[in-house]
Amino acid sequence: MKPTVVIAYTGFGDIELEKKILSQIDAEIIHTENLRSPEALEAVKQADAVMVTLEKVTGEIIGSMERCRIISRLGTGLDTIDIPAATARGIWVTYVPDYSIDEVSAHAIALLMSLARGIPFLSQSTRNGTWNSAAWGPIYRLKDQTLGILGLGRIGQATAEKGRGLGLNVIAHDPYANQEVADRLGVRLVDLPTLTRESDYISLHSPLLDSTYHIVNADFLAQMKPTAYIINAARGPLVDEDALLEAVRARTIAGAGLDVLSVEPIDPNNPLLKEDRILITPHAAWYSEQAKLDMRTRGAEEVVRILSGQPPRSPANKIA
Repeated sequence: MKPTVVIAYTGFGDIELEKKILSQIDAEIIHTENLRSPEALEAVKQADAVMVTLEKVTGEIIGSMERCRIISRLGTGLDTIDIPAATARGIWVTYVPDYSIDEVSAHAIALLMSLARGIPFLSQSTRNGTWNSAAWGPIYRLKDQTLGILGLGRIGQATAEKGRGLGLNVIAHDPYANQEVADRLGVRLVDLPTLTRESDYISLHSPLLDSTYHIVNADFLAQMKPTAYIINAARGPLVDEDALLEAVRARTIAGAGLDVLSVEPIDPNNPLLKEDRILITPHAAWYSEQAKLDMRTRGAEEVVRILSGQPPRSPANKIA
């Protein structure tokens, strides 16, 4: 009997790449863009594997799965999947933790430099007829300023390396950080109050957990320098957006660069969009053609591994 694989995402043009990889196990593929449609939910019940990007795979959906052996998450974040529910039913959850390390770290640094030099604002003000080199001000020399990294995983480490290349001092807070890794990167590990107090730029690279939800809140922002910026290319709910907006308006901090938000896509009337000192990009940090290819390839290969009786490359849980 052929294994059935439900692919629950769109946006890549077609799924010919996935079909080619899954042909190794002669899989029957059901493609849907909405995991919650009646047709998709019915298909999932009999699926041997489910592949998702940002779709929520709840405990209820997992509870309906009669044959599933793997939920393959094409991406890094795992907050959209009920992993305990999957583990309880003996279903592997896999992800692709390394497909866009360079892209996300580069995007974080691009937001940092855009804020540091006021590039978007100065470009727009020039187009509007204002020729004023100090219109964004005050601007400070980048070299020897301090970049604080919150979360020193793969992407945090890559961001630290890029920051060091720009001449920034780099500090980091991560309860699970490896001192050997920090020493290799030339990064000083600090506690959270020190990170907020000393950083000129704070770049978030932490997973979304109960302990990190709204970690950037009013208290956090109040401890920052009034000249400092927040950069978030990790997960939107790490930041209390109401508190951030208030802090930027009050000039408690200098501004922010956000690639991720609590609700996506952003409402066109969201007041965050009205602030010149808050840069917003559309969850684009992950994207390059190479990253997209790697993500899809590695996500499909995990399905082939599990359904062929092999161990997964990047498991998010442990199945006996």
